[in-house]
Amino acid sequence: MEIFKYQKPFSLMEKSKRFGMLSIAILILSIGLVIGKGFNYGIDFAGGTLIQIQYQQKAPIQKVREAIALDSAYSGATVTFFGGEDEVVIRTKTSSKSLGEDIGDRVRTLLQGTGEFKVRRVDMVGAKVGSELREQGLMAMVLAIIGILIYVSFRFEWRFAVAAVMALVHDVTIAMGMIVLVGVEVNLDILAALLTILGYSLNDTIIVFDRIREGIRTIKNPDLGHIIDESVSRTLSRTTLTSLTTFFVVLTLYLFGGEIINGFSFTLLVGIVVGTYSSIFVASPILMWLGFSVSGFREKEAEKLKREKEKEKMRAMYENGTL
Repeated sequence: MEIFKYQKPFSLMEKSKRFGMLSIAILILSIGLVIGKGFNYGIDFAGGTLIQIQYQQKAPIQKVREAIALDSAYSGATVTFFGGEDEVVIRTKTSSKSLGEDIGDRVRTLLQGTGEFKVRRVDMVGAKVGSELREQGLMAMVLAIIGILIYVSFRFEWRFAVAAVMALVHDVTIAMGMIVLVGVEVNLDILAALLTILGYSLNDTIIVFDRIREGIRTIKNPDLGHIIDESVSRTLSRTTLTSLTTFFVVLTLYLFGGEIINGFSFTLLVGIVVGTYSSIFVASPILMWLGFSVSGFREKEAEKLKREKEKEKMRAMYENGTL
């Protein structure tokens, strides 16, 4: 199935400067949001306590707030609806150490008289543990990007590797900017989503780079821009179909998966859109800007092929007893 009928190459690289300016503008905005506004860390990274309560009827959220405010241990706690109107979540930065061990019983005592309810979940993370999780999460991102750089360098050529990594940084930075803009609570699920974006975006970029490398070998025109246009045009339908399939699956999770995975699915939605865009309009132009030489690549390929033929000739002579 083809969405875009390939008859002649799309002139994508002619518009590369426009797409580059757009990407730079969004990147600057995203970095500004991350630095200026900062992340809304959840208890996984900031430490604290989260208590999820489900009522048999509509939750009397104002009564819950008033009851919680009576206990000084919950000073500054926030109470919000969670999913439907029958569930609420109490979030406080106070750690389990100061709140004691049996948080569920303490909350049940405080909320007596507000209606029939049950405590569905109690999550507690200390401030030190949260700080360690933040550091380890950042380290996981850095190590993943370094590993990708090494992998692509071995599989392709260093300019391909740099272009791929720059595209990945582009995708993750924009995803983080959208997380800050929307106010998604950053926890381990969001970290998992960001790492998933790295893998998804890399997969798309590698497929495009594979087609470009094949185009360099088979297309007679020595102009890299023309080769990229023709190679990307041939794989455009495949890239679009794959991205749309994934997008609609994640969109279904976002719409119907419930409050628990909304942040995760939202981050993936942003990553799918940005990753598809970057594999075509960011990674490929960067390859041109880095001065990749088509003639130099072809010379290396010819030399490599020559060595392989010489090895085959030597092996044949050895097997025939003439060496």
